[in-house]
Amino acid sequence: MSRDDDRTIALRLVPVSRETVERLDAYVALLTRWRPVVNLISEESFKHVWTRHVADSAQLLSLAPGAHHWVDLGSGAGFPGLVIAIQLADFPNARVHLIESDQRKSAFLREAARATGAPAIVHNVRVENAAEIIPGPVDAVTARAFAPLPRLIAFATLWLDKGAVGVFPRGRIGEADITDFQKHPDYSFDLVESRVDPDARIAIVRNPAAGEGRQRPAER
Repeated sequence: MSRDDDRTIALRLVPVSRETVERLDAYVALLTRWRPVVNLISEESFKHVWTRHVADSAQLLSLAPGAHHWVDLGSGAGFPGLVIAIQLADFPNARVHLIESDQRKSAFLREAARATGAPAIVHNVRVENAAEIIPGPVDAVTARAFAPLPRLIAFATLWLDKGAVGVFPRGRIGEADITDFQKHPDYSFDLVESRVDPDARIAIVRNPAAGEGRQRPAER
């Protein structure tokens, strides 16, 4: 499959505005230039960057309606946090905190945010220290291919307990994942089918005791 075909399929799976497509194009172009220097994503994975990474990340925004303030734990090359920030570029006061401990990846994320005009703030810190830097308010917390669910919830507890929703892609769910859900009786879990991979699931995590949280209407 060619890169153009991959892009076409991705944008069909998760349609976005023309302005967002232009920003995503700039992001992928920058990723192409930086990837040989900084270990962002593998060569094999990059062959399907639009479907496996861009669309897979872009679908998450609709799962937290009205959420304009996000935290992305372990942002790496910017999936999903920078993609979400690009989608929110035209929303006033939108903000996405990208947590990345690797200095070179953080440098890439800052350059990508600048080049795309994405409302992303890069924090070159360990995930364990993120809650001290970003006490809130936060509408949604996400992380992709970063840690098992119990660890994610431990890192995100501060925000979840203040009303944020957790949006965590989990890939293909197995028995171990179901057991992980059951370990956290204080939180509710919904599994949503991925638009990109029908066999994959996205865990939506909430603390019912925190109420509806701080999600705002999605108005331009």
